[in-house]
Amino acid sequence: MASIKYNPNGQKGKITYSADIVSGIVVLSLQETEGIELVPSKNKGIKLYFEKEGIFVDISVIAHYGYKVPELAFRIQQNIKQMVESMTKYKIAKVDVHVTSVVFPQRKAEPPQEPAPAAGEQNN
Repeated sequence: MASIKYNPNGQKGKITYSADIVSGIVVLSLQETEGIELVPSKNKGIKLYFEKEGIFVDISVIAHYGYKVPELAFRIQQNIKQMVESMTKYKIAKVDVHVTSVVFPQRKAEPPQEPAPAAGEQNN
């Protein structure tokens, strides 16, 4: 469990965030990023490390065909940093993005074509 002491107006007390809450915020920020999906796994492809310097985030995603991977990775980093820092008062030290594969659009099934008439056959 992660905790942070936050004292906005000199009030006594502390606010504690669990790693699951921070992970949920990361998932929310990824859902708002168009052109990706999370790697299906038990931990949803998200690893968080709480250190003195801040939170180190390790993300694995699948990119959709047609999107530029460097731009996707940059948007993921920015979205995670902005959302976590604005919602928890934690600082994001680093976000590593791993694009594990690319999903191509499904081709539409073509209607079956009628076989060409065999040599010597005629249609009446």
